[in-house]
Amino acid sequence: MSEFLSDGDELFAASCVNSYAATYPWWETLLGAPPSFKATPTEAVWEVAPHRWIVLEQRPERAGNATHTLYVTDLDARVAAISARGIEPSDTEVYGDVRKVVYRDPEGNEIGFGGSPV
Repeated sequence: MSEFLSDGDELFAASCVNSYAATYPWWETLLGAPPSFKATPTEAVWEVAPHRWIVLEQRPERAGNATHTLYVTDLDARVAAISARGIEPSDTEVYGDVRKVVYRDPEGNEIGFGGSPV
């Protein structure tokens, strides 16, 4: 199977919310840093890997319906770091020999971190 994205292509995955002001602090805490840039006064963008971006955007008509999963090699360390910043997982799922730790923002958007079990 060929790659869908080529060198130089970008991926933007958005989580839409009713209230950017109320939800932004949660995302900044979860991701552990301010956004890479703010596209508008109600849109923040974090680069989570080269050319791969998570977007928080105020779009009430689409709020609370996003589901993202990032597969990481250091799942336990990531979960521990997020917990140390004050956010606990909503759920943990296991699919064969892969774990997924799920977080939900205050408006219901889901972001999961997947990785192999210990």
